[in-house]
Amino acid sequence: MANLTPEQALEQARAAAKAAQDAAAAAVGAADKAQGILGDLSAQVASAHAAAASVDPFVFQFSIFVMAIFVGYYVVWSVTPALHTPLMSVTNAISSVIVVGALLAVGVDWASGPGAGWARGFGFVGTILAAVNIFGGFMVTSRMLAMYKKKS
Repeated sequence: MANLTPEQALEQARAAAKAAQDAAAAAVGAADKAQGILGDLSAQVASAHAAAASVDPFVFQFSIFVMAIFVGYYVVWSVTPALHTPLMSVTNAISSVIVVGALLAVGVDWASGPGAGWARGFGFVGTILAAVNIFGGFMVTSRMLAMYKKKS
């Protein structure tokens, strides 16, 4: 450094200033690019939230109905025969709850909208199936109780 002439020192200072100016310009360009990416991400997140909010409630209700079918199927077929009579009593009680829900789905007017027809249809089918289940449960229970009566 001590061997530099004033002109060489001035030239090195100008080169350093030019390098600093180029680095500042590059930093500004990178910041602009990052701001653009952040804006794109914000727009994508907003559109994802809008898409999640626009899912029809019927899809959620129908998925719950389908899951209830699978759970009911596997519960009924996994029970041992010794537990069928208590299970039948419980299913009759559950069927009464299903009948109430199905009657609400069929007859209440607040269920209006794009899926109201489907809800009423499924409610009607649910009412019929629950009625068959309750009637069959009473028939089987009556037959089992008749087996324990004394024969005269």
